[in-house]
Amino acid sequence: MGNPFFQFKKFTVYHDQSAMKVTTDACLFGAWCASQIQNHQLQKQKLLDIGTGTGLLSLMVAQKNNLEIDAIEIDALAAGQAVNNVASSPFKDQVNVVQQDICHFKKEGYDYIISNPPFYENELQSPSKLKNAAHHSGELKWQQLFSIINKKLTATGRFYLLLPYKRINEIEGLLQNENLHANEMVIVRQSVLHAPFRILLQGSKQKTELVTSSLAITDEQKKYTPHFIELLKDYYLYL
Repeated sequence: MGNPFFQFKKFTVYHDQSAMKVTTDACLFGAWCASQIQNHQLQKQKLLDIGTGTGLLSLMVAQKNNLEIDAIEIDALAAGQAVNNVASSPFKDQVNVVQQDICHFKKEGYDYIISNPPFYENELQSPSKLKNAAHHSGELKWQQLFSIINKKLTATGRFYLLLPYKRINEIEGLLQNENLHANEMVIVRQSVLHAPFRILLQGSKQKTELVTSSLAITDEQKKYTPHFIELLKDYYLYL
């Protein structure tokens, strides 16, 4: 059994009660979101975290940004653990964890929306119902997610998604159905020797020229790349 918690420089995330564990790509996404939002400060500061799991993304963003964050999680065990992770952090006054189906969550008008949504549809599932809800979009389809983002995002707001590269050809059409636009896309590789496996996506209701870049987590010697270190140095203990 793995470690039940992940220790960061300023907070600790317990994840033994959540199907969504702390992973390197999720940490990368959280750090990237925090940096993006820090460089795009709006006068209003309301953020929605859809499917917060352990609360990881909300805590990473809160470390760098003075935001009011609503972190929504459908699973009771994961939400309870998120509540505890937030309560023991320095950012407990910023993050409000709500155990609820996002489809029934009424608040709107968010300047930022972040989500690490279920990756897979119509694929072989795990015997674990918790893992299925976290990793397979039987509970929340992508089109439904984009519809929720469209409804809850302000006209000038931005949304951030961590998505699997294997579904890149679907993304544009799904966004167009909701009049949403991809503005920036970072193609992520596990190492410089690996094929792409994740996409960091920033989008909005405003159409701009799509900016695409790439990022590798490790180099040929299996050491973290300078780009990864720059994003995670304020979070990881040994960077």
